[in-house]
Amino acid sequence: QVQLVESGGGLVQAGGSLRLSCAASGRTFDHHFMGWFRQEPGKEREFVAVISWSGARTTYANSVKGRATISRDKFKNTVDLQINSVKPEDTAVYYCAASRSPFAPEETGSESFGSWGQGTQVFVSS
Repeated sequence: QVQLVESGGGLVQAGGSLRLSCAASGRTFDHHFMGWFRQEPGKEREFVAVISWSGARTTYANSVKGRATISRDKFKNTVDLQINSVKPEDTAVYYCAASRSPFAPEETGSESFGSWGQGTQVFVSS
């Protein structure tokens, strides 16, 4: 069974940094683009960052651009998201996701992702 498991959430002070990790088990996503999304209570899930299947290209939401870095380690089968200078508005449940198709050009819409983790909660205190 395919599983994506996020870790690294918790309480962070505004201005600090957070690093989330997503571990894949059951199969490899080496040839899938991988992304991070987040969702606040009562709001729709929103795109945060995506990394191409090769790892050569990344795209970020405007809300985190300049503060976030997405990276992948194909040996460990993990995808990480680091956000620096966090703000209270970064508070959300963060989800890791893998694309539906291998070798596809990366996209930012949630409909392009077929495997999702269960999410990890991040609280940023002001």
